[in-house]
Amino acid sequence: MTNRSKSTLFLIEQLIVIAVFAICAVACISILTAAYFNASDSNATSQAILRAESAAEVFKATGGDHNVASSILGGTLGLKSGYPAALVYYDSGWQISNEYNASYVLSLAYYPIAGFNELTIADLIVERITGEELVAFQIAVRSN
Repeated sequence: MTNRSKSTLFLIEQLIVIAVFAICAVACISILTAAYFNASDSNATSQAILRAESAAEVFKATGGDHNVASSILGGTLGLKSGYPAALVYYDSGWQISNEYNASYVLSLAYYPIAGFNELTIADLIVERITGEELVAFQIAVRSN
């Protein structure tokens, strides 16, 4: 009889150990999953900043000419909020892509400021194709 109670006690002990191990494993998996998604978001933000800096430099170098800037950036001409824009589409690996395979879009939208004809202003936005902004700022350059 004591053998039977000892084996039952051993079985209960093993079940408790397995349950504790399973709880710890679930916690570790959730922590690793969160870390993966945080790293992925951080990478996307870093890449967006790099692309935005490059586009801002091109904007300055071209004197605000959206046709030339679009050509240099490898994008297309389009409209953003009703203003002419250079649009550059990127796939999930941040390689220039077309609109249909894109995961991200960089838009450089030009608009005039009344009374300041010599200035060209642009909104530079890098966002996920879903519309979530990663980087957004305004830049200005004296027109050629």
